[in-house]
Amino acid sequence: MRAVVLSGPNQFAPADIPKPEIGPDEILLEMKAAAICGTDMRILTGKKTKGVRYPSVIGHEFCGIIAEVGADVKGYEVGEKVAVANVIPCHHCSSCLRGRTNACLDRKAIGYEFDGGFEEYIRIPGICIQNGNVVKLPDHVSFAAGALIEPLSCCIRGLRNAGTGFNDDVLIVGAGPIGLFHLQLSKIAGARKVIVSEPNEARRKVAQELGADLVVDPTKEDLAAIVNRETNGQGMDVIVMAIGVPALVNSTLKLCKRGGTVNLFAGFAGTGESTVEVNTIHYNEINVNGSTAYKLEDYLAAAEMIKSGKIDADKIVTHKFKIEDFQKAYDVCVAGTGLKVVIEP
Repeated sequence: MRAVVLSGPNQFAPADIPKPEIGPDEILLEMKAAAICGTDMRILTGKKTKGVRYPSVIGHEFCGIIAEVGADVKGYEVGEKVAVANVIPCHHCSSCLRGRTNACLDRKAIGYEFDGGFEEYIRIPGICIQNGNVVKLPDHVSFAAGALIEPLSCCIRGLRNAGTGFNDDVLIVGAGPIGLFHLQLSKIAGARKVIVSEPNEARRKVAQELGADLVVDPTKEDLAAIVNRETNGQGMDVIVMAIGVPALVNSTLKLCKRGGTVNLFAGFAGTGESTVEVNTIHYNEINVNGSTAYKLEDYLAAAEMIKSGKIDADKIVTHKFKIEDFQKAYDVCVAGTGLKVVIEP
């Protein structure tokens, strides 16, 4: 079968590899759509190496059709459309025992310990199936939307941490796929007004189409003045940083209302270090938190939102490429000319 094999930092290419053989407690999934994540890009370029195997197949946002079912697997049949939550917590470490399965200290994941989505057939391990991570999808959900359940579930975890609620004023910094999911989730949560800050014109247009109350080009407009105007000088109740630029953290904190929350959702570039005026946090009692991965409950909630049409995932998909054209897909991601880029077999 064909797969994109990662043999080292900046070393990846389509290649022929053996089709996986499954055990009695496993499923073989025929990949129909696998989306490229920002984390995938950091792995491909060598900026992220922790937990990465060489050679291996990465990709953790995927959806497909069940091709084979192990003899001991119950409840699944060949031909069913499914999406798979790639993170498998251990359920016995200190984080899991405190209910923080998303921050499991000994988690396993498809795309890391197990080969991932950028291949024609994916072996779904038994521990993944037993944990309830394989989710059936109806016919009306596209394969691409099924693949995007995973990043949406991460955003749901971020929204829970941010505490966005009824009548809140929300600022989303960055209108990439993640920012656009946060925009939609904020509206569903009851936000009074959602402002999106994004320098890219095409992304601002999509943000408008998905319901942003106001879109701002921070390279040409004074974001601080706009926030001051729109909130009567109070600042934003919730701010989600959906772009990992350390230099923006301090100026973003200053846009937050006293007692408000800033969620540092994105993985930040370089060392992730940022100079912050701590008194802004101290005197304004700003809550600053992060967000990592997702819990299974978040993934199941994301799946239901996409099934019901409450979240428009297809709107975020701008490019589709075959496995053989992975380099072209990679180049689009590097150039930032699209939103979500999807690989098909």
